[in-house]
Amino acid sequence: MLTEPAAPMPIPGHIDPVPVPRAVAARPDGRVDLIGLSKDQLRETLAAAGLEPRQAKLRAKQIWHWIYNRGATDFALMTDIAKAQHPWLTERFVIGRPEVVEAQVSSDGTRKWLLRSPDGQDYEAVFIPDADRGTLCVSSQVGCTLNCTFCHTGTMRLVRNLTAGEIVGQVMLARDSLGEWPSQPEGRMLTNIVMMGMGEPLYNFDAVRDALKLVMDGDGLALSKRRITLSTSGVVPMMARAGEEIGVNLAVSLHAVTKEVRDEIVPLNRKYGIEQLLQACADYPGANNARRITFEYVMLKDKNDSDAEAHELVRLLRHYQLPAKVNLIPFNPWPGAAYETSTPERVRRFSEIIFEGGISAPVRTPRGRDIDAACGQLKTAAERKSRAELDRIAAEKQAALG
Repeated sequence: MLTEPAAPMPIPGHIDPVPVPRAVAARPDGRVDLIGLSKDQLRETLAAAGLEPRQAKLRAKQIWHWIYNRGATDFALMTDIAKAQHPWLTERFVIGRPEVVEAQVSSDGTRKWLLRSPDGQDYEAVFIPDADRGTLCVSSQVGCTLNCTFCHTGTMRLVRNLTAGEIVGQVMLARDSLGEWPSQPEGRMLTNIVMMGMGEPLYNFDAVRDALKLVMDGDGLALSKRRITLSTSGVVPMMARAGEEIGVNLAVSLHAVTKEVRDEIVPLNRKYGIEQLLQACADYPGANNARRITFEYVMLKDKNDSDAEAHELVRLLRHYQLPAKVNLIPFNPWPGAAYETSTPERVRRFSEIIFEGGISAPVRTPRGRDIDAACGQLKTAAERKSRAELDRIAAEKQAALG
């Protein structure tokens, strides 16, 4: 029996409600950026540009290796491709990187980049080094639709989704900065990736999936799926598909244990409630004690940090029999935020209650507070500078006119 196709999933927040992919602006020079293309897409792109099929297949394999294993951005460096073909490739293609608008390095070693796309959209990436790992926090959208009230990115409008190339390009740029080419599995500073930057990854599912497949490809960047975590605010209908098609670790931005509080700070809860979300976590493919689901919980003073809420969190996780750990995150304040950070004593007691319930609850050490490290802060700071510069120019023009 035929059934009507499911209606497109509505997206909350201030966004054009028509679920039509927005066209990515072409590069001003007309060249095609090869970053973000799968192996098959790379071969097809070369063939469409005029290479005969067998040569396109060979060149695609060679170019893929140079791009993702050796980090090359110049065709002239590709020594196994005939020199006579380098100009032909350079005329038609580019191996891009995001433009770096601003780069900051914290006193604790955290690095943050404000990046700009060819169509002038700004987004961010952050590298956080620790003693036993180095984690890159990657953005999936320019802005966000979810309006989480504690999150600085939630104050921004969603401009557009990032492409697979723009997502994987953040990883490439970090590798450039850290000097980690050629790609190799041992001795890396960049060992982990978290899709926890600007945007909701599951509202840009295809591009996130395609980018992470490039990151996990054993012939290129070769980062294990066990080293990659995708964080969602709770887009329940997409969670099972993420487990099946991407298969990376799951993190959930929980942040509250009651409907009233979570409705306020994570408005998506009004669409997909806590019970639906936790059941989707219980059903997530591949979750087990060796691959626990991480629950992110930002600590907000007098909002979600009571003993009673800690006990309720333990009860919920046990009720759904979830292989879980809880990351407690002291709130990173930003100008205009409506919340304060819980006291260290309150955070410590909250953590103790969860540990006593048999669930790991480490407290995340605040990082990069001296460099606008909260997600979206660097973009906003740059916009303030731009506005101030425009005001200055306008004032100078007015003065010149007398």
